[in-house]
Amino acid sequence: MIKNDIYELYQTMERENILLSFKGVVTSELLTSVLSIMESKMDYMEESPKTKKKVFNVLVECLQNLYHHIDVEESERNIERIEVKSALFMISKKDDNFVIQTGNYIDVESAEDLESKLIQINGMDKDELKKFYQDVLNNGKMSEKGTAGLGMIDIARKSGNKLEYLFLPVNESSRFFCLTIKID
Repeated sequence: MIKNDIYELYQTMERENILLSFKGVVTSELLTSVLSIMESKMDYMEESPKTKKKVFNVLVECLQNLYHHIDVEESERNIERIEVKSALFMISKKDDNFVIQTGNYIDVESAEDLESKLIQINGMDKDELKKFYQDVLNNGKMSEKGTAGLGMIDIARKSGNKLEYLFLPVNESSRFFCLTIKID
């Protein structure tokens, strides 16, 4: 039975052209490993330096977001500790575009704040995003996690596309945040 499941998973990954997939706890060591793997894959695929730079910039922001913003307040949740700290990301190539998808748990209040920010970001054009980025950089306050909230703005700027997202209900206090970024 398990052989069929693995083969089906392999076939799906081939069909979807998934270059790299990971589910688990995101650590700083993992970030280094993922970037190294993707560098090798992109060299093998003979991608242009411009494409490599865009993919790496977006990938770094996505992985840093997962690393810094995974909720770890287990006392407020009904989810297993490892599951709360766990995340998912996949990198695929569809036609001439790279697609990065991430998923992680987030509390309801944070999901509401993040959705407001994503709506604002998606409503801006390239020039407005650049100005917003500069404003946040110059006037933004650092969060408890040591970030200024520039990650999603930077992802939108560097990908050149709107951010696709979804917040799936898990329980009364948690959502699973799904993010898809297309890089031209």
